[in-house]
Amino acid sequence: MKTVFLSTLLMLALSFASRAQQFPIASEPGYDMKQYWFVMLSKGPNRTHNQATAQKIQQAHLQNIERLAKAGKILVAGPFADDGNWRGIFIFDCPDSLEVKRLLDTDSAIASGRLRYEIHPWWTAKGGSFK
Repeated sequence: MKTVFLSTLLMLALSFASRAQQFPIASEPGYDMKQYWFVMLSKGPNRTHNQATAQKIQQAHLQNIERLAKAGKILVAGPFADDGNWRGIFIFDCPDSLEVKRLLDTDSAIASGRLRYEIHPWWTAKGGSFK
């Protein structure tokens, strides 16, 4: 499981490295870092819903992601392709973790206990990968 996550991070790093010439170097004037919020989604304590209920929860989960993406709050969202404990990630653009938590609590999959989350501050070059 951790191998999949580390492989994903390595692929992201290689992707960024291949485009490094497009970005300023940290010592250059005008180079700015920006904090985002990395959210790791994992299986929650309540995954006993029947299939119809689970489908409704999932549909509402996807609608919530779409709503937050349109609002510019979620910049990246996606599931992992295996059936491990880690279910997916979000990257949020919010001023603080309290807003991230408030937005996560609007998610049906989290509210129902199908998913749980961890919030981590994450930094990248402003104007690099994200706005």
